[in-house]
Amino acid sequence: MAIIECFRFKVRRRPKRGILADHDHQKRAVNGIIDGNGRDVLDDLNRKDYVSVRKFTWEEVERLTMNFSEVIGSGGFSTVYLAQLQGSSLGMGLGAIKVHIGSERLNQLFKQEIDILLRLRHENIVKLLGYCDDGEQGAMVLEYAANGSLQEKLHETERETHVLSWRNRMTIAFQLAQALQYLHEQCTPQIVHGDIKASNILLDEHLNCKLCDFGSAKMGFSSTVLPPSSSPYSSRRKQVMMLGSPGYTDPHYLKTGMATKKNDVYSFGVVLLELVTGMEAFCPERGQLLTSIASPMLKNVAVLGASEVAEMVDPRLTGNYNLEEAKTMLSISAMCLGQSPILRPSATNILQSVKESISSISPEKFGSMKKSTASCPKS
Repeated sequence: MAIIECFRFKVRRRPKRGILADHDHQKRAVNGIIDGNGRDVLDDLNRKDYVSVRKFTWEEVERLTMNFSEVIGSGGFSTVYLAQLQGSSLGMGLGAIKVHIGSERLNQLFKQEIDILLRLRHENIVKLLGYCDDGEQGAMVLEYAANGSLQEKLHETERETHVLSWRNRMTIAFQLAQALQYLHEQCTPQIVHGDIKASNILLDEHLNCKLCDFGSAKMGFSSTVLPPSSSPYSSRRKQVMMLGSPGYTDPHYLKTGMATKKNDVYSFGVVLLELVTGMEAFCPERGQLLTSIASPMLKNVAVLGASEVAEMVDPRLTGNYNLEEAKTMLSISAMCLGQSPILRPSATNILQSVKESISSISPEKFGSMKKSTASCPKS
């Protein structure tokens, strides 16, 4: 099963060779579209560090989505459509196609996201099955997540019979920690996701976590999200796209513009808080941040009693949770949300803490920590 993410761009005609063409090449190189040998990342899909995927024509995308007939999701610049892959070369049932309508800049981000997804092989990261790029419009064919996103499952389910169980929540926390540790520590170059949030965590038919949306991701990123002084964009700093989403963005990043792996750690802490409390990271109706609401309790998490922990746990669980696990998850969240990025735990430390502390996860889930099912090729 899969989904298809499509992009439609307003792309200017390619300039003639010469000064304009060289300038265009520099712009694309700055945005991560040109590799070290001067090739477009989508022009060389035989690289050994890339996962093998299928390239589709736009006509095939239209056919797979039945002319974009069923919308299953949308975002700021994209719409996701259900795709029927049965009978295609992929030989699957359902899929999803995501369509973006935007500018040449979005075209660059589209290619950058594909470049990253082509490098990733992990069971808790959404799988890229194929893509379409015909210059003015593009699409990503992604594996299908039958249970939607964590945002939908955790915050948009009204009936109590469909409330996400404590065991499932802890499994998702563990699997998200695995995905984060893979990106931060196992990949070469290392990858900063840049927009970890509940709506970017998809859930398959067994409620396994699939981290998606790498449009804000950075490779080999350890310092600033702002372009270097030598960049043609350095004089337009205010126009640079910021990372993150309301309620999940690291305050340190908002103050300094410095993006590191610890920004992802902060966002993970927010998601962990959502899993425990059942509350949204940001409530626009009330203008409240979950981190602000939980802050008084998190400051004293080490001395919280059973009744105080119960006040923080999602009431829809009706007491069906593990007290020690809840307290541990709140403690890990508090460390991830620390004001100083340097003092926040690494993804490896987070994963180890979660693994050692959670008894409600099925033993087979721990087996997925083995590198045999999660590898990242070197550049």
